[in-house]
Amino acid sequence: MLRPTRGKPRSAKNCPLCATNSQVDYKDVMFLRRYISERGKILGRVRTGVCAKHQRQVRRAISRARIMAFLPFSQT
Repeated sequence: MLRPTRGKPRSAKNCPLCATNSQVDYKDVMFLRRYISERGKILGRVRTGVCAKHQRQVRRAISRARIMAFLPFSQT
């Protein structure tokens, strides 16, 4: 027996990085700033609409940019 679904049905989100076929690079600071909050935290997939594959690439690129001092670790 099937259970009825609760709430609204999910709509498919399109990843902006998949749509434009762009590469994630740790040296592109202006691109990475879109995925960081004003406090310096990395935004999650729900807020940014990025797929899991690209979220991992963005997280890795932000971490590398912080180590290379392109991005700050925190905003104070």
